[in-house]
Amino acid sequence: MALENAIQAPDFDLPNQFGERVRLSDFRGVKPVALVFFPLAFSSTCTKELCTLRDNLAMFQDHRVELLVVSVDSKATLRAFAEEKGYDFTLLADFWPHGEVSKEYGVFLENKGFATRTTFLIDVDGVIREHFGTEPGQERSLADYRAALDLLVPVTA
Repeated sequence: MALENAIQAPDFDLPNQFGERVRLSDFRGVKPVALVFFPLAFSSTCTKELCTLRDNLAMFQDHRVELLVVSVDSKATLRAFAEEKGYDFTLLADFWPHGEVSKEYGVFLENKGFATRTTFLIDVDGVIREHFGTEPGQERSLADYRAALDLLVPVTA
């Protein structure tokens, strides 16, 4: 079961698609984070969903929220995926130990070997403020992202 709201988000240290280490704690005191788990690179639903995020990246930038996207794929696979699809956001490899971060967040499907589609909105203090997800094979709604971002950090003029 996914972690609940109003608790400290577990810290992690994962390689991005370029092999650089990214820690959730690096964002504490700096900016909120949208932590987006997805099953597998290059699968049809995941590709469509991440293309929607790519095409709406300004929504995250307007809220000054860092977008971190996580799957159990290797960093090499994620790099190829990002290059092919033009993703200009951070993809993180929860590859080894296999699914360790996904398990910590309660979104790893043991019988499938990958994470569910679940998003956590984490405030600047590292506390989970909102989370939402979908059943396997279903995309998350852009409206759900907008509502969660507005709840986390309202856009100011």
